[in-house]
This record gives sequence, C-alpha cells and structure tokens, in this order.
Amino acid sequence: MSKKARQKTAIVIGAGVGGTSTAARLAHAGFKVTVLEKNSFTGGRCSLLYHDAPDNGGQYRFDQGPSLLLLPRLFHQTFEELGTSLKNEGVELRKCEPNYRMWFGDGESFELSTDLATMKKEVEKWEGREGYERYLSFLQESGRHYELSVEHVLLKNFTSLGSMLRWSFLRHLLVLHPFESIWTRAGKYFWTERLRRVFTFGSMYMGMSPFDAPGTYSLLQYTELAEGIWYPVGGFHRVVQALVDVGKRLGVEYRLNTAVERILLSEDGSRAVGVKLEGGETVRADVVVNNSDLVYAYTNLLAPPSSPQQETTPMPYAESLSRRPASCSSISFYWALSRKVPELEAHNIFLADEYKESFDSIFKKHLIPDEPSFYVNVPSRVDESAAPEGKDTVVVLVPVGHLVDTPPFPSDKSEPLSALSHANGDINTGPSRQANSDIKSTSPASQSGLQPTSHQDWPSMIALARQTILSTIAARTGVDLAPMIIHEETNDPMTWKQKFNLDKGAILGLSHSFFNVLCFRPSTRARRGNPLLDGRLGGGAFGRVAELIGDLGRKQGTIEGLYMVGASAHPGTGVPICLAGGRLVAEQILEDSRMDIPWRQEKERRRVSKLDQVEEPIWQDSWEQWFLLAVGLMAMPWLVLLYLLYLNKPA
Repeated sequence: MSKKARQKTAIVIGAGVGGTSTAARLAHAGFKVTVLEKNSFTGGRCSLLYHDAPDNGGQYRFDQGPSLLLLPRLFHQTFEELGTSLKNEGVELRKCEPNYRMWFGDGESFELSTDLATMKKEVEKWEGREGYERYLSFLQESGRHYELSVEHVLLKNFTSLGSMLRWSFLRHLLVLHPFESIWTRAGKYFWTERLRRVFTFGSMYMGMSPFDAPGTYSLLQYTELAEGIWYPVGGFHRVVQALVDVGKRLGVEYRLNTAVERILLSEDGSRAVGVKLEGGETVRADVVVNNSDLVYAYTNLLAPPSSPQQETTPMPYAESLSRRPASCSSISFYWALSRKVPELEAHNIFLADEYKESFDSIFKKHLIPDEPSFYVNVPSRVDESAAPEGKDTVVVLVPVGHLVDTPPFPSDKSEPLSALSHANGDINTGPSRQANSDIKSTSPASQSGLQPTSHQDWPSMIALARQTILSTIAARTGVDLAPMIIHEETNDPMTWKQKFNLDKGAILGLSHSFFNVLCFRPSTRARRGNPLLDGRLGGGAFGRVAELIGDLGRKQGTIEGLYMVGASAHPGTGVPICLAGGRLVAEQILEDSRMDIPWRQEKERRRVSKLDQVEEPIWQDSWEQWFLLAVGLMAMPWLVLLYLLYLNKPA
C-alpha cells in the first residue's frame, strides 16, 4: 500500500483582499493554509470603522478604504471559481444610481449614469447632439480598453521581459493607447473642458494624474458607465468576510494580532522555508505568500540573511523599489451626521477649478494642494444600515501627496499609533489651529499647497484640510455640514503608513505609469537580489529595463517558494485587480508545485449548448462589404478575359 502524499502547506502574510483570495484558492486546490495578520481585523484597507450613536440611537458604519465596487465580473468570477457565489455567501450588491454627482466651482453639476437617456441629456446640454455621438464612440474605445486589458493583462502573468513579446498581447498594444494620456484620448471625443474633466477624473483610482495616466485606464470610466457602480450591503468588508468564510470552510486558519518579523530563507537564500513571528515563534511551510506592502516586505522582511544587522539593512533591490514612483496618499474624514443631507448623492466628486494644477500639486510636487479635487461618499444613501434612522454617514477622501522626507520604515517603533490617529475632532482646538484657516491661506507663496512630512503637526494639517473641504461643499451645494458632525475620525498619510505598513503612506502602492506595469512591475514571484545591478541604476525606467535584461541571463533570479500579491505587485492596485492577482499567484504556485488547477478543470468540463454557440456570419450586413462584392463581380469578366488573352498570346 502506497503512502498517502503529504499535504502541502502555505503561509500567507496579511489578510488583505489579495491574501484572503489567494488563501481560499490554495485551500480549494488542496493546500493547508495559515494566514497571519498583524491587525485585529481582516481586509486591510477594506476594513470598517464604527461609531455608536448617542442614547442607543443606532450605529454609524464607515468604509475605511474602498467604497464602490467596480469590474463586478472579477468579483463574480472569484467566487464562482471557488465553487460558490456572492449570493450564496449572503453578499447583496446594490446598484448606485446615479453613479456620481459632479460638482463644479461655477455652480454647475453633472450627473453620471449607466442610463443612456440620462447621459444623452447631460452630454447634449454641453456639447450638443454631435457630442452624444462622440460619447458613444468614447464608450466604444474605452470598452475595447476594458475587454483587452482584462483578457490580456489582468488575467495573464508577466514574469519576464519575454512575456511582453507574446503576440496575443503585442498585436493589441497600440489599440490600448498606452503611450497617450487619458486626457489626450478624452480630448478626441469631448470638446469642452468641462466634459474632459468629467471623463478623466477616474485616474485618481489608480493613484495617477489624468495628464500622465496611460489612455488604457479609460477602462475605469467604461466599467462605471456600462456595468455600473455597486455597493455591498453591510459595507465593502462583506466581500472580504465572504472570502474569509469560504477559506475557513476549506480549512484556512486565520491568526489575527500576529505580526511577522522576518521571512525565513534557506542558508543560500534561494528558497523561502517559513516565517519568524515578532514573538519569536517560527512557522515553517512549503510556500510563503506575502500580502503586506511590497516595498515594506523587501525592506523589512527580506533583509540579507547573512548580515549581522539584517533587521536594519535593506537589500539593494528594496532601495531601488523605494525610489520608484509611488501613488498618492489621502486625508480621509469619517463623519457621523445628526441628520440626512439629501443634497448629496451616494457618490459625489468635487473638482478643483484649477484642475491640472491640483493634480500636479499631488503627483509631481507631492503636496496637499491649495484647492484639491475630492470624493464624498454617503453610504447610507444606498444602504440604510450604514447610519441610524434619519441620519447620514459621510466619508470624504482627499487625495494628497505621499510622504516625502522619511526613510521607508525606520527601525524605531516607539511612536504609538494613537498619536497618528484622530477621533471625534478636537482638531479644531489649540493655539496653532485656526478654525477659519484653510490650506491656501497657510501654504507658502512659493508653492501651491503644503508638503506632507512625518514631522508635521498632523492634527493642524487635518484642521486646514477640513476647513477647505467644508467650505467647498457649502459653496457648491448650499449645505454647511460642520454643525451636523457629531463624531469625526480621520486617517492621514502617517496613519496609512503605521497602521498598514504602506511605504510613504501611499494608499495605492506603486504608481501605474507604463514603466511600472506589465513585466516592469514587481513580479508575483519574489525576486532574488542581483548584486551587479541592484541599487546602482536608480528607480527610473532605465534602471527597470536594465534589471529585466540582467535577470534574463541569471540562473536563479527568483526566491523559490516565495510569492508576492497585492497592490504593488502585478497586475496592480484596486480591489478587483488584487482579486485577479490572487488568481494569478495561486495558479503560479499550483503550476510550480505540479498540482491541478481546479477552476481550469471545471471550466473545461462545462459544455456550451448548441443554441449558445457563437458563429460569426460570413457576410455582415454592411454597405462596404456589398460594395466590394459588387466591384468584384463587375471586375471578374475583365479579369477572366485578360487571363485568356495572356494564355493565347503569340509565342
């Protein structure tokens, strides 16, 4: 009788979206999985904050991070491939209608919707009937960006420079417009400054300026306009909790309040063998998946094992990663209101009058801009359980520059988290905090905003941002929210950095510029340091290309058994993108372990009904095809005659 094969084991560091989805998939394929999470909750930035209303009046609930569900296909696919569905897991998705209310400084507003009749009225108001035709052409192009990106980028791995040479990808490269900005592509279809702004602000979701983000990312506008914006009843964390529940049923063990100190490697540094916890415990496994911030992991968890100062000396590759362009950070406000504010929709965008300057301040100068564009979410508008009856919950996200003056992660951890978090707003008190001051009145004359650093008085910085936001909302909607706020919590760049180990407090990880995506983005397989190149060429495009070329000739350029999933690894940031990343990493692990991939097998077993087989007609009903057919028929006798004359020409 043959011995039963030993069950393979995996450790996942971090219970964010990428970690929980990877854990569930590995368990579904037969792994014994343990998830280690430093915080007392799962979900990472997709977690919830709560406040109990006075006098037992109910509870306010806030989404700490994401608050709108985009690319629903990737959510449904994840659960289907785990043998279940969002519905079966008790997750109810509600469609937000309208998508957004856009508020301008001149008193005008614009309503974005999946309803074509609404969009026809809104677009024609500013650009006439021809403008609506151009809008439909914009949808066609952005839809092409969406479908091609999902098929050839998000669900495909790019493990080396050679991955870029796949013909299935290369033949679509120019159609994706990666070398033009979203702003440039939008200008082809929208001829007024107002509508160009309306259809380009979505690049903020990628942590980029629309003037720099590749045109490919108009796919975000497409998914909103064609598939809609959705909200999980109970808060965005319901999706993560459903993944946790599925994983637990499959045998995944979750250990919360368990921080990892180091990833353990073999003596020669070629393979991951487990992790060491901050309490000193060692946990061994066949595979380690890192879902903590990627720059943090390479800097803190993967210092050279032979170094006597291994906890404080990052590897050269970590230093080059930290020099790469990072996404923005944010100041986020969580407000419990004493009454409802019907003037605000579920999702609201307030665009700065100085549109380009506001983005340049964030992404090029790394400032908190004088006049920021910002997002206001009222989850209780679509989900009444988010606030007590007759009241509203409000979340405001103000994109700001990431931290600019601190080393990635100092070894001194003496600064308590409580010093970086702020609650129930005594932020308006104190001699340095003037209630009527805003960012513009305080910033130096030499720059259009304030520079976010770790050494500043962040409560005062928050007070300035608060006043700026409240005055903007009041001026554009006619509603003064200030007297309605009965409770307030805030997150700032230092909070994001400390609570979630985010390098520079960048909430969306590394930037998504062209030389920071595809094979140029850090690989899902952990990279083994290259002493000849790492740290010598900087974090620019040339350095990244040189690293990839240098890795082509290396015998072992990766750390076996160690994988990276999350916002800064391929394919990139955002909840649905991290779900796609979880799929890629799980498949990679199973292929490396020579194990079956169950969701691929299930897909192969499905049969398509004869009624549902797609057959493209030989001739489509278009005048161009009929015209060419007619020309061909008329030319045929002459071609035959010429051929006969040729055959019978004198010798």
